[in-house]
Amino acid sequence: MQQHDLFSHSHSPETSTNQPSERITQLREQIRRADFAYYVEAAPILDDREYDRLFEELSALEQQHPDLITPDSPTQRVGGEPTKEFRTVQHVQPMLSLQNTYNREEVLDFDRRVRELLEGKPYEYWCDLKYDGVAMSLRYQDGALVLGLTRGDGISGDDITQNVRTIPVVPLRANAVKLSNGQELRNFEVRGEVFMTNTDFLRINEEREAAGEKLYANPRNLTAGTLKLQDPREVVKRPLQFAAYFLASEDGVLFSQADSMRLLREMGFPTALHSRLCSSLEDVFAFLDEWEERRETLPFQTDGAVIKVNNLQQQFELGAVGRFPRWAFAYKYEAKKAQTRLNAIFLQIGRTGVATPVADLEPVLLAGSTISRATLHNADYIAELDIRTGDTVVVEKGGDVIPKVSGFVTEMRPAESTPFAFPHECPCSHKQALKRYDGEAAYYCEFAGCPSQVRGRIEHWASRKAMDIEGLGEKVVDQLVEVGLLTTVADVYRLHTQRERLLGLERWAEKRVDNLLQGIEASKERPFAKVLFGVGVRFVGEETAKMLAEHFGSMERLMSATKDDFVQVFGIGERTAGAIAAWFQNPDNRALVRDLEREGLKMQHEGRIIADAVTPVQGKTFVITGTLPTMKRDEAKDLIQRYGGKVAGSVSKKTDFVLAGEEAGSKLEKAQELGVKVITEAELLAMIQPAT
Repeated sequence: MQQHDLFSHSHSPETSTNQPSERITQLREQIRRADFAYYVEAAPILDDREYDRLFEELSALEQQHPDLITPDSPTQRVGGEPTKEFRTVQHVQPMLSLQNTYNREEVLDFDRRVRELLEGKPYEYWCDLKYDGVAMSLRYQDGALVLGLTRGDGISGDDITQNVRTIPVVPLRANAVKLSNGQELRNFEVRGEVFMTNTDFLRINEEREAAGEKLYANPRNLTAGTLKLQDPREVVKRPLQFAAYFLASEDGVLFSQADSMRLLREMGFPTALHSRLCSSLEDVFAFLDEWEERRETLPFQTDGAVIKVNNLQQQFELGAVGRFPRWAFAYKYEAKKAQTRLNAIFLQIGRTGVATPVADLEPVLLAGSTISRATLHNADYIAELDIRTGDTVVVEKGGDVIPKVSGFVTEMRPAESTPFAFPHECPCSHKQALKRYDGEAAYYCEFAGCPSQVRGRIEHWASRKAMDIEGLGEKVVDQLVEVGLLTTVADVYRLHTQRERLLGLERWAEKRVDNLLQGIEASKERPFAKVLFGVGVRFVGEETAKMLAEHFGSMERLMSATKDDFVQVFGIGERTAGAIAAWFQNPDNRALVRDLEREGLKMQHEGRIIADAVTPVQGKTFVITGTLPTMKRDEAKDLIQRYGGKVAGSVSKKTDFVLAGEEAGSKLEKAQELGVKVITEAELLAMIQPAT
C-alpha cells in the first residue's frame, strides 16, 4: 500500500517562444489554469479581455497548424457532429448503488456491521453531501479525457463524451501529479456528480415561463435531460457543474478517500463541498444534523449525505452484497413540506402575455423562508391536482428549488368547495379575452396595451442581460408607466423630452433624472444581439438572439425572413420558427422596431458586414457532407451563412450545391442521383473570392 501525502505539479514554463508547438502548449496551460481559477475556485486570475486574447491567439495558431490540434485543447470543448444514438460501454468496475436510509437506527446498524466485519480494527468515516444530480464516470489516458459514461445499469453506461467535454469544470487534461514515491498518475478513472446550481435552474425556468413553455420539474431532471441531448452544441448552452467523489488508477495504489479527494483537487478537479473526515459515529451524526439544518444555504440541491469508510483497503475487505457496497450508505433527508390554507388563485401576466396562475397562501415557514405565494404553472396542473380555493394544501421544497403546491388534505376540504374555473379574460382593466393555442399548456393575453405586459416588456428591456439601463429598475418602471410616461420600449428613448415632468415626480431630483437619462443614452451602444434579445421576441433567449444576429446580420433581414428561413438556423425548430416569424410580421412589433431604429439603436450585427457582398453563395442552399481538407463542417456552414447562403441537413431538388469532402456518403449519392452540383472546399472558397 502506497501513501501519497506529498504532491508536486508539473506546469509548463511561461516563457516566450517562437516555436508554434511550444507557444500552443504554453497557451493551453495558461487557459487551463484560468479556467480552474474561474470555474472551480471562483477566484479569477485573468480579466475577460486578457482571457479572450489568449484564447483567440491559441485558436489562430491551431488554425495555422491543424496538425497540432489535440482533443484536450481548450478550443475543442465543443466539437463533433450530432449523434443519432449513444453507444454502450462497459464500466471498468461496476458503479454500485448505495442503500438509502432515513432512520438513525439503521445508521447504528451499519456502523455495527462495519465494526464486526473489521474485527476490531480502527476505522474512520468520510462524509460527503449527496448532490442531487447525475452520476458520471470519466476515464483519462495519459492525462487526457477520453471517455465519459453515464451510470446506466451499473455494469455498462452510455458514452456521452462529447457532452461531458462541454462542462467547463471538467478538465480536458488533468494536472500532472506524483505520489510521494515519485509515481506519476497518468491513466485513471474519476467518478462524480453532474448537477446544476439553484440560480441557473431558476433563471432557465424564468425564461421558459416568460416564453409560455412548460417549466422543468427540478435541477436533477434538467441535468439528466441535458446530458442525453444528441448535439453537444445544445448541451453547452446549459450551465452544468461537476463534483468528483472517486478516484481509481492502475498506475498506483491509493490509500484513503480523504487522500484521493486531495489528489483530485491537485489534478484540477472540483470536489464535493463541505466534506468531512469523522473519527467517530458521534462526528457523523453531528455532520448529518448540521447539514440538515443548513442545506437551504447551499447553492445546489442536496437530498442527504453519503457516509463511506475512509480507508480504501478496508473498503476492499468489506466488499459488497449484490450491487450494494458494505462500506458506504446514503442517509436521506426528508423533503421539506408544510400545510397552509389556499386563500385564492390569481393570474399573473408576463411580458409575453402568458397568464400564469399563482396560489395566494396563508404565510407559512418552510425550509427557512416564509412562503406566501407559489406558482400553479397552468390550467392543466390545477385540474390534475383538483386544487380549490379554501383548501388546506401541501407546499414543499424537496427536490425542487421553487416552492410548489403538491396536493391538498382531503379531510380538511370545505364541504361547499367547487372546482376552480380558469378565467377567460385578462385581469387588467382592459379585460381582453385570453387565448390558448393548440398543443400549448398556457393561456395568453394578446392585447399589447395590457399594463402588466407593458411593465414586463420595459423591465426586460432595461434588465442587465438586455440593454442594462442603470436607474430603470422595477419600481421606477412601475412609477413611469403609472403616470403615462412609458407605454412602449421606444418611449424610454423619448424621456429626455420629458425632463420637467420627471423632475415633478415624487422622489425625483436633478441628479437622479440626469443619471437615468445618461444610462438610457449609454444603452444605445449595446450590440445588436442585445437589442434583439431586449425587444422580447417569443422563444428568443440570449443564446438564440446571438444566433439570429450572426445568421441574419441585421434587423432588416430578420423582418423579411419567413418561417422556412428561421428553420434553417441551427437549433431552431418548427414551432419556434413559426413564433419568431409571426412576431416580426406583427404590425405593432414592426412599428416598435422602426421607432427604435429612429432613436439610434443598433440594428446590424457588427461582424456581419460581408453578408452584403454579392457572390454566387448568396441565396443558395448548400448541404455539407464528408470531411473537408482544412475546415470543420461548422466553419464551412458559418462561412456560407455569412455570405448569405443557407445550409440544409438533407439533399433535395431544392438543393443548389453539395459541398463534399472525403468519405462522403449517402448525401453525395443522393446529389448525383438528383443531378445536384457537387463542389469541393476549394470551389466554395473560389465562389466568395470576388468579395474578399
